[in-house]
Amino acid sequence: MKALTKAEEQIMQAVWKLGKGFLREIVEAMPNPKPHQNTVATLLKILIEKEYIGINNMGRQHQYFPLISKEEYSKRSMKQIAKNYFEGSFSNVVSFLVKENNITIEELENLLQQIKKQQNHKK
Repeated sequence: MKALTKAEEQIMQAVWKLGKGFLREIVEAMPNPKPHQNTVATLLKILIEKEYIGINNMGRQHQYFPLISKEEYSKRSMKQIAKNYFEGSFSNVVSFLVKENNITIEELENLLQQIKKQQNHKK
């Protein structure tokens, strides 16, 4: 999948929040300062071309919906960040967060517990 620009990501955030919506609803769901409707309409067309958003034609109005979940997009984005900046290693990502004091010992312990639980479920 093609990468999203910051503006396209903001549109996706609004669409994920709504689940599905019309242009006006998407604009309303966006943070302030809200972009112009024409700008959002143009970005929606791009997101349709990139296959992130689908469209239902309802007469003269169009209802937009996500073709990819926020979770799936997050997973792909994290993999890309790890690949581009941390030699593909999530261990390097966590080490970086520890070094930068962006993660606490408690959070690390919680992550370790989650990993252990998931590995026990796989057995």
